[in-house]
Amino acid sequence: MNSTAEIINLGINCLIEKLGIIDTEKFISTIIREKSDYTKWREKYFENVTSENFQKSAIEYSKKNPLFVKENI
Repeated sequence: MNSTAEIINLGINCLIEKLGIIDTEKFISTIIREKSDYTKWREKYFENVTSENFQKSAIEYSKKNPLFVKENI
């Protein structure tokens, strides 16, 4: 299990990889500034998604994006 610091580091690295440093900073600034409820957002975002479609999408995504497994050192 990752520590909170490790999770934050992994998340920041993912954002930088996909968005670049500048857009990562903009994203973080927006998240901090906006007072949103993630649970409500998630419910609205997925309200029309069936479990079958979600599972199919997850399987397709995992095939295209295999997990990076860190070896124990």
